[in-house]
Amino acid sequence: MTDETPETKLTVSKRRWAEQGKFLTGRIARPETDRLPPGQHLVKNWPVLDLGQQPRIQTAAWALEIVGAVENPVKLDWDAFHRLPQTDKLSDIHCVTSWSRYDNRWQGVSTHDLLDLVMPRPEAGFVMLTSYDGYTTNLPLEDFASGEGILATAWEGTPLTRDHGGPMRLVIPHLYFWKSAKWLRRIEFLVGDQAGFWERNGYHMLGDPWREQRYSGD
Repeated sequence: MTDETPETKLTVSKRRWAEQGKFLTGRIARPETDRLPPGQHLVKNWPVLDLGQQPRIQTAAWALEIVGAVENPVKLDWDAFHRLPQTDKLSDIHCVTSWSRYDNRWQGVSTHDLLDLVMPRPEAGFVMLTSYDGYTTNLPLEDFASGEGILATAWEGTPLTRDHGGPMRLVIPHLYFWKSAKWLRRIEFLVGDQAGFWERNGYHMLGDPWREQRYSGD
């Protein structure tokens, strides 16, 4: 997703929500005691939200490029990615559009194991994620390195479907889910922070659900 991509109903709506402060309650919760962040409601299904594009990526053509402030930049094809240590994670997810889903089981490569491979340099403090549809989003390195972070290829024991970001997506469950980029193809380690697509369009640079960091200025 780029700034030149044609508007969709979702992008128009979400920009309007940012302007209006939609879903904000003004309440602060703590993940240690409150499993459901403020302003969220539980769902049993997994809603599909995208920007009108769902790239079709065959695993034979898929690759993940890792560049920037790292000692060991790499480009992993599907087989090389699966030769990395494989991990299972269980986490809740929270979408900025106000739904949450408990107890999602993921399989893939933990962000810790990826960091061990590429070895970020001391000056690295942030990452920029780029997807196969051009979508971008930013994260502090310490959040990317969360113990729950995973580069997921499977959900609930089955390969991740295209509409949910397959063949591989990032999952950083302690932040709003727009930070967990679908169809991930590139991770760039940065010295300074840079805004991604939604961050340039009214949304928070971090996105902590327990602090209701939905929009810029929250």
